[in-house]
Amino acid sequence: MTRQDPIIVWFRQDLRLADHAALSAAVESGRPVIPVYILDDAAPGAWRMGGASRWWLHDSLKSLSRSLADLGSRLILRRGESAAVLDKLGHETGAAAVYASAAYEPWARASEARIDPKLFEGATLHSFDQIRTEQGLPYRVFTPFWRACLKAEPPARPLPSPRSIPAPAGWPASDKLESWRLTPAKPDWAGGLRETWEPGEAGAHARLARFLDTGRVGSYGEGRDFPAHEKTSRLSPHLHFGEISPRQVWHAVSALPGAGDGGRQFLREVGWREFSIHLLLHAPHMPEAPLKADFEAFPWCEDAAALTAWQRGLTGYPLVDAGMRELWATGWMHNRVRMVAASFLVKHLLIHWRHGEDWFWDTLVDADLASNAASWQWVAGSGADAAPYFRIFNPTMQAEKFDPDGTYIRRWVPELARLAAAHVHVPWTAPREVLAEAGILLGETYPRPIVDHAAARARALAAYERIKKAA
Repeated sequence: MTRQDPIIVWFRQDLRLADHAALSAAVESGRPVIPVYILDDAAPGAWRMGGASRWWLHDSLKSLSRSLADLGSRLILRRGESAAVLDKLGHETGAAAVYASAAYEPWARASEARIDPKLFEGATLHSFDQIRTEQGLPYRVFTPFWRACLKAEPPARPLPSPRSIPAPAGWPASDKLESWRLTPAKPDWAGGLRETWEPGEAGAHARLARFLDTGRVGSYGEGRDFPAHEKTSRLSPHLHFGEISPRQVWHAVSALPGAGDGGRQFLREVGWREFSIHLLLHAPHMPEAPLKADFEAFPWCEDAAALTAWQRGLTGYPLVDAGMRELWATGWMHNRVRMVAASFLVKHLLIHWRHGEDWFWDTLVDADLASNAASWQWVAGSGADAAPYFRIFNPTMQAEKFDPDGTYIRRWVPELARLAAAHVHVPWTAPREVLAEAGILLGETYPRPIVDHAAARARALAAYERIKKAA
């Protein structure tokens, strides 16, 4: 081993240059650096990246490649089983070591065990094992977890991007990104994604700057529940792919004058992401099985037609349908509407939360194993610190409260656009002449509700009583 033996920096869900501890350490070593990204579809198994995530990854890798080129480096792309690929690259390049950011998915941690790279923190505000109860146990309830985070040492200051990256004498071969076919061919369903998002580190910081500069932080607490108004940060896909670090977000918001309660509420949402990762690390079965064992016996229904209606935004409940169509068009859904749509699936339709989790995994650009699983289990009542099962969202009341004028519904359910606010949330109650004037024929141009709310609520509560008695 000589000083010219390079270090491989294994990029994973940390597709950025700034606040990248593994990259900074490699550069500071004085050795040549070989940045590598591996598309390993085998390791995640059933949790292979979905379509929307693959679209995002394509553009994020393009952005990272350009940023590396600006610093005199390049991104090597390889496809295959991570350990085998890195072993081969090590022999090809004579690499002295592999540096990487620690990851939290079960398959990622299994890969780390096989490869044994030098690991660095960066996916969370605090190191994975830093936040524990006084008894040294993992937390199962969010509020005390977040309280412990706030009492801990503040997150470290973000690292700057390297000014240059030393290149090796010769570069190993790289796949062409286009050969991975991460983006759709025909039909091209990604038009709405391209119009909505700018993947990559620059896009992440532009998104954060807009959130900070428009004053949305200060009004976040009261504005975040109204889907017609852009009051949220929409940073979740950038955080998932590591185009921006949670430490960068934390310090940017904390330093903002006037952030106040809105800023604290926003950082609490960053904390929910942290808590979800905490849960997954200590309960790696969370994406597949309920954290509350009694929910194993829950009498879920298999209803393919109802599931399809939910996926396509054709349930007859305008707020649910608007959210599901926003998801399909943009790869994202407002968080308040996510909760309503998820509750509708598991409680109104009694369809297993795994079906919803799978659909979100394929269609969300921010599909994150920890957050997706923890949030679905929260809604289903089967997770840690979950919403009580008897808390069943009324989709009509939620729409009237959080989209009172129907602006969000009219945007995503255009067949209802000509209905007045008095009827847009409950089109099935509108007089025939009102529907005709709006160009609506219930059951044809827009569906009638596929379930009655009151009857569905009673059925869900009866099902819950069954597992309570069996416990």
